[in-house]
Amino acid sequence: MTSARRSAITALLCRAFVLACTSAGGATAQRPTQLTVPRGFQVSVFADSVRNARSMALGPLGTLFVGSQYAGQVYAIVDRNNDRKADRVIVIAKGLNQPNGVAMRNGALYVATANQLLRFDDIERRLDSPPAPVVVRDNLPNPREGHTWKFIAFGPDDLLYMSVGSTCNVCEPAPMTAAIVRMKPDGSNLEVFADGIRNSVGFDWHPTTHELWFTDNGRDLMGDDVPNDELNVAWKAGLNFGFPFCHQGDVPDPQFGAQRPCSTSEPPVQKLGAHVAAIGMTFYTGTMFPRSYRNSVIIAQHGSWNRSTPSGYRVMVAHTNERRVTAYEPLVDGFLPASQSAAAGGRGATRVATGRPADVLQLPDGSILISDDTGNRILRVTYRR
Repeated sequence: MTSARRSAITALLCRAFVLACTSAGGATAQRPTQLTVPRGFQVSVFADSVRNARSMALGPLGTLFVGSQYAGQVYAIVDRNNDRKADRVIVIAKGLNQPNGVAMRNGALYVATANQLLRFDDIERRLDSPPAPVVVRDNLPNPREGHTWKFIAFGPDDLLYMSVGSTCNVCEPAPMTAAIVRMKPDGSNLEVFADGIRNSVGFDWHPTTHELWFTDNGRDLMGDDVPNDELNVAWKAGLNFGFPFCHQGDVPDPQFGAQRPCSTSEPPVQKLGAHVAAIGMTFYTGTMFPRSYRNSVIIAQHGSWNRSTPSGYRVMVAHTNERRVTAYEPLVDGFLPASQSAAAGGRGATRVATGRPADVLQLPDGSILISDDTGNRILRVTYRR
């Protein structure tokens, strides 16, 4: 993406929901004490000055790796004294084309840009002099327009899974787009695992069933309240999740719906809310949080960009029982403060986004990290009785 186009997108977002934009691409971040969490939970800043922090991966030696979308950088965050606060934020790669996706395997960091899959070997021992990346694949499926950024993770089968978004708001998908694909670690044997997925920017495998769960962003321009974003389960390969014919499992598309009924696609296990932009997610397997959180899905809602009343801007929890969601509730809220009006009677009220959650990652001690690509920081959520 050119700098001119990036600036145009930022300007559009600023107009759409009044982001307090700065030259660093972020808003004045909400202080952790102003965020709302259930009783017993606390939020602190793990790292700041992480410009446009997006997807996260943890190295075997404890280094946190963070991708970005528009900053074009990949970060290594080090906590050497184990006080759960970053000692250093190191830029290990820059000038990349939307390096959103990051994943670890055998000490190597994989980075997915819009069109390349890169690998940084033995990276944790070389943070101050990062090696030139190995180009694992330089022809990733690339929509070129629309949802070009990728999310990646290694599955229980040791294959690399990758999201490929649609080329548009709603249209007939091009081959290898609007899908989750997978490949061998060397980039070979690329294949579609699941399709009919408009734009997934987060997935994880259930701790006991090992089935793939993923978020999916619904289409725009059908109104404020339709369709919902989705939490889905790809319980086997080859499933279709509806796009562009059906949305949220039960709403036919006005343009394409007559071509394929909703009954032919997999319905979501949970409707997540309209336009909330649910992206990064993880299954919670730790013991720090209350037992009810075990095997729950923790989901980052990045927040709406064109809804009349903004929605999302929080971190949610979907409690699960095998392939069902039994409860859906907030974990961290308050990234979008209450409306403030400069005009009498409330007309012209604005809401300033002070943070936009992007991804969730669990640390070995059972706490979780939340990346905030507008606040340019990583937050840590802990629990104490």
